[in-house]
Amino acid sequence: MNDLENILDLLSKSIWSTPMLLFFLVSGGIFTLRFRGIQLRGLGQGLRSIFRKDREEGLSAYSALCTALGATIGTGNIVGVATAISAGGPGAVFWMLIAGFLGMATQFAEGFLAVRYGKNPPPSSAVVGPFSYMELGLGKRWVGKLYAGITLAAGLLGVGTVTQISSITQAIDGMFPAPPMWVGLSLPVVLATALICLSAAAVIFGGAKRIGTVCQTLVPLMSGLFLLCSVLLLFRHRGGIPSALGLILKGAFSPKAIMGAGAGIGLRQVMRMGISRGVLTNEAGMGTAAIAAGASNVTDPMRQGLISMSATFIDTLVICSISGLCLVVTGAWRMPLEGGALTAFAWTVGLPWKGEISVFLLNMSLVFFAFATVIGWCFYAERCLIYLTGGKGLKLYRLGYILVLSVGAFLSVDGAFYLADILNGAMALPNLISLLLLQGEVVKEVRNNY
Repeated sequence: MNDLENILDLLSKSIWSTPMLLFFLVSGGIFTLRFRGIQLRGLGQGLRSIFRKDREEGLSAYSALCTALGATIGTGNIVGVATAISAGGPGAVFWMLIAGFLGMATQFAEGFLAVRYGKNPPPSSAVVGPFSYMELGLGKRWVGKLYAGITLAAGLLGVGTVTQISSITQAIDGMFPAPPMWVGLSLPVVLATALICLSAAAVIFGGAKRIGTVCQTLVPLMSGLFLLCSVLLLFRHRGGIPSALGLILKGAFSPKAIMGAGAGIGLRQVMRMGISRGVLTNEAGMGTAAIAAGASNVTDPMRQGLISMSATFIDTLVICSISGLCLVVTGAWRMPLEGGALTAFAWTVGLPWKGEISVFLLNMSLVFFAFATVIGWCFYAERCLIYLTGGKGLKLYRLGYILVLSVGAFLSVDGAFYLADILNGAMALPNLISLLLLQGEVVKEVRNNY
């Protein structure tokens, strides 16, 4: 690791330390209490509202939700969950779910405020998102511009490009192993990188509508493949589910009782791994949900808030919990493996066909997840650029995005992940502060409707 990576690593760990994680949890807890447990009382209505027909302008509620899910349901649902469990034990799943549950209230506030201040009345800018409630709600246009600039950089320099193409090329390398031929990369990896870049360019240059259309096709496909295999695995190990749930609950509060005193894992480590992975997986509090909400054709703030929080429910409380339960019920969590290798082991021993088929299906899920994140995050970044410049430089940014994506397989992956973590934290701070300051508007509407 060179000096720059050391600095980025240090900054990343400093930002995502206990105070930041507590800030996310406390904010979500405040919203949960003040919104009267909207996660429990409004989830059913939110899920039903996704498929309601609206006016033609903008993305449909379903397309906007799929775009948000495409950006958040990424490799973190496979690699991130496995990393949390390998470092924190089964109890990390419990704290991941706590973070997701509280994050639902946070995303409700993001979706509500994006529509409340962005569409009623229409904003002065061409796009709607967290910058709308920062500019119109707080009266601080510079805060909106700061947020948009950070998000623009986050999409280009890590979250949407380098980290995702790295996950794709690693998956391709696992499916089609071959000796390196060109600049340390095998022929299958080079061909896959070229194909991904061409496919991404075809989608991205088609604009928001095409991104939404692709996401609403790709998200059910990729999620369905992953969930089908995971549910089949759990069905085959259904007898072990009660004991696995017991391990998760016991490990959440007494990790040494199941990990052993010599493991060196305490309650703080379990909480940190579970909460941090939950936050980084569903992005609740980072403001990206408000960008997707602003692109939809929904004009009712209450309805959009309920739809937005449904994304966290699907991403964390459904997909991440099932992913984590598979690792515990198969005993994979005890293996000295990390990341995707841990999930690959669980699928190999838990599914009824040959291990090679399980690994292939898992890697295909990784490819789909990563590609959806590529185009979803480009959409987020483009909306920020339009807010900042009115659309000037959009084609140039798209070219730059594809260029960074094309060379991502050659770049330092660790450094990109560290930089992505830093930018994610920088996005979250102004957004969470804005949500806390504007929560009164949300509380008033919730109390009138619930």
